[in-house]
Amino acid sequence: MNQDALKREVAAAAIDEIRPLLARDTVIGVGTGSTANHFIDLLAELRHDFQGAVASSQATAERLKGHGIDVFELNHVGSVPVYIDGADEINPHLEMIKGGGAALTREKIAAACAERFICIADVSKRVTVLGGFPLPIEVIPMARSYVARELVKRGITPVYRDGVVTDNGNQILDCYDFLIEDPQRVEFDLNNIVGVVTNGLFAHRSADVLLLGSDSGVERLLRPE
Repeated sequence: MNQDALKREVAAAAIDEIRPLLARDTVIGVGTGSTANHFIDLLAELRHDFQGAVASSQATAERLKGHGIDVFELNHVGSVPVYIDGADEINPHLEMIKGGGAALTREKIAAACAERFICIADVSKRVTVLGGFPLPIEVIPMARSYVARELVKRGITPVYRDGVVTDNGNQILDCYDFLIEDPQRVEFDLNNIVGVVTNGLFAHRSADVLLLGSDSGVERLLRPE
């Protein structure tokens, strides 16, 4: 089974996972990326069963609206019962690297406001140690060079993601040569560099449930206690 088919399988499993939570006044959180897009396309069939969604990016908002799903501002909703999103990497503790699509800040905010975070991913995203995928950091434009120098001091190789501007008007530095043994400590440390908006480590707010697609089907994994 190819990767796109695996993404469709986990998206369908996520629909089954959230179906009992849906009601006419329910607003859910929806992430960004190719796996999330499959989820949105399937979610359209249930659009009359819930009120709408909070989107983690402009691209997601447009896709939801294109399917006739109402999009709400998180400030008006406050919290959501469930947030569904993919990952670029995920470890056995369900800590993740996200932000390959440059939506990491809004994704992290939506995840923080969710009672339950469901990650949908294919088996290629599962790793023992995070860091094979370059860690994105969203930075204030005027601080980009300063943040890059601070990263080099930490033994990290930062690469400016040329031509990319986030939905927040900021820039992205991707961190290479950087295996992350202690994701919670690293997440905290990098976020304390002046000029960093946030980094793509989802460790303090990891996933509660992982729906992992492989050729043998979709495995449902819970975050270890």
